[in-house]
Amino acid sequence: MDNMKTFSLSRHSRLFSVPDNNREYLFVGSGDHPYHEEPYRAESYAIAYIKEGGVRLNVGLSSWDVDAPAIITLGPSVIRYFSKRSDLLKMDVIFFKDSFLLERYADLFFLFKYNFFENSDLIVLPLKDAHFIKINKIYELIQLTQHSGGFHQEELIRSYIFALVYEIDAYYRQHIPDTSSAPKDNLLFKKFRHLLAKNYMHERKLDFYANQLFLLPKSLSAAIKKQTGKSAGKWIDEAVMLEAKVLLQNKTLTVSQISSMLNFSEQSVFGKFFRANSGMSPVEYRKQFS
Repeated sequence: MDNMKTFSLSRHSRLFSVPDNNREYLFVGSGDHPYHEEPYRAESYAIAYIKEGGVRLNVGLSSWDVDAPAIITLGPSVIRYFSKRSDLLKMDVIFFKDSFLLERYADLFFLFKYNFFENSDLIVLPLKDAHFIKINKIYELIQLTQHSGGFHQEELIRSYIFALVYEIDAYYRQHIPDTSSAPKDNLLFKKFRHLLAKNYMHERKLDFYANQLFLLPKSLSAAIKKQTGKSAGKWIDEAVMLEAKVLLQNKTLTVSQISSMLNFSEQSVFGKFFRANSGMSPVEYRKQFS
């Protein structure tokens, strides 16, 4: 299972023969779509809108014949592949990393609130009535924004993805009332998530979380990676990075103050951490918002 292919956004752009925009999201419009019949995971989330035709979706040991109009929601840890069902397939797909969606959002675990990204019983949504009309309009807006470019393109795309998530959740709450009571994650990840939310501002060492959960660091990291597709250490780093990005957008705080707030011993240590996880310095990141 650890040798499972994990597709990057660049790999998806090549698969769908669309330009790689070197961003943390990728929009693929209707056209001739390939059928990748080898199981794989992805580094990104995906929301696919089947507009015409149909496809066979295989997730784990289950499979569905999905006919238009329908939505497919896939989290990074979901093992999937597609099989051909008809020569006609029109499908729009928005791929996005959680770091893109949540860059200015303070809740690192936002996407884990929605069971339909990981629960294989819920990832296919047949569309009808008002939900079909609204989701169709959102995809039209995504496509127009993607093609027109211009100012605030990333912010607009981010807003439309949020709108999609909320619309899909509204559908499930209306049509599948028991969804809210279904288990969202296994018990270990739930405990780890709770610990991380309380402690990431001052605890970045894996040992701390492992000790709190009475596990060896290696065992904790492996278990979390199996559940979510990311190691425990990666979750810790992303929690700190997300907080750092939010704080850096507050121009009343100096970089030194932010470094202290996140419990780094020195500003230079914070700078190295930030660059290692983002490819730029805190100052360079802040300049984007000037």
